Amino acid sequence: MDLQLKEKIALVTGSTTGIGYAIASSLATEGAKVIVNGRTPERVNTAVEKIKLKTGNQNIFGAIADLGDIAQVNALIEQYPEVNILVNNAGVAQSKAFNDISDEEWLDIYQINVLSGVRLSRAYINQMLKANWGRIIFISSESGVQVPAEMIQYGVSKTAQIGLSRGLAEMTVGTAVTVNTVLPGPTSTEAITSFMKATAEQQGISNAQMEEMFFTSMRGTSLLKRFIKPEEIASLVTYISSPLSAATNGAALRADGGVIKSAF
Repeated sequence: MDLQLKEKIALVTGSTTGIGYAIASSLATEGAKVIVNGRTPERVNTAVEKIKLKTGNQNIFGAIADLGDIAQVNALIEQYPEVNILVNNAGVAQSKAFNDISDEEWLDIYQINVLSGVRLSRAYINQMLKANWGRIIFISSESGVQVPAEMIQYGVSKTAQIGLSRGLAEMTVGTAVTVNTVLPGPTSTEAITSFMKATAEQQGISNAQMEEMFFTSMRGTSLLKRFIKPEEIASLVTYISSPLSAATNGAALRADGGVIKSAF
């Protein structure tokens, strides 16, 4: 299937590792011009070269910016003023008891998880509407629907992304621009792998036992009963980045392994 992404310019935030890296690689494989974003030159340059080598696509570029910093977001927009596909993937998460989360921590997580997407969408949506084509995609989480008690601030920020995405979609009426949200479930990324390994060591159990416990007690509703591969999220994101997905707009699309226990 030709996804018709050749020469499209895609910015994927937080794309040096994990889901973001998998999305950037998948879009590059389809021939898109991909802008890889991260906070340090070392990680960005490494990811750019890896994607070039892996896909053979030489139109891979770097954008070094901490998306929690307004000045750095503005510099990124100035560096890359034209974007056809915006994937708002950058995000942070921290497991912490609700009463221990300070106002500053709430504001910090909103700066990255929500306001970075607001600022970038504001920068690019009008040009997409004028060109009558574009894609804005938010990488939210199943935690935005089933907010976990152990990281309420993360879940609430992901709920906000779902609402933001739907609101932006209302601006696209009658155009070929779409705005959608993808809701991954527990995914095998650097952060979750480190967390699981550290927790297993603390409890004196194997990594396999820890994973089984996770899908029994913490995400017991999972139908998949394993961690999702980043590439499995990237496949869905790549499709909804494509002109072939024209009828999908304003949607919250699950790639959650069946964690959300609802038919709708």
